[in-house]
Amino acid sequence: MQTKENIYSLLSEIPDPEIPVISIVELGVIRDVKFSDNKTIEVTITPTYSGCPAMKQMEDDVRKKLLENGFETVKINLVYNPAWTTDWLSEEAKLKLQKYGIAPPEESTSDKSFLTGKTKSITCPRCKSTKTRLVSQFGSTACKALYKCDDCLEAFDYFKCI
Repeated sequence: MQTKENIYSLLSEIPDPEIPVISIVELGVIRDVKFSDNKTIEVTITPTYSGCPAMKQMEDDVRKKLLENGFETVKINLVYNPAWTTDWLSEEAKLKLQKYGIAPPEESTSDKSFLTGKTKSITCPRCKSTKTRLVSQFGSTACKALYKCDDCLEAFDYFKCI
């Protein structure tokens, strides 16, 4: 018999389509898993933001993973309330982001500086310098900003506090 822990373990094998170094479970988008028997499962997902282009891929990957593991019926529910926040990123995911070259959120969602345009120093994920500057509010994806380190001169993405 399947357990919630088994299902979360399976879903932990699915990488984020935009940041493959972390799983969708580590990202915090998997909100709940319910099953009525060993053949039917319902997964609740909260998008990182409405309009996130990776959501369709996440849904397809969840459905495929569960169908491959014996479930005959897979229902995906998208919920927008409560809204996803970067506070839902696991600490392990933040470390993986940093090792991958993406600066993880340094504040909680109470930090709204990206909305006001205020710039701040973000720790460079490569050399750990705080002598960094905002290049663009938009990085490789809408949820990231582009920064540059003044010490190592490398550009890097910063995962915005949302």
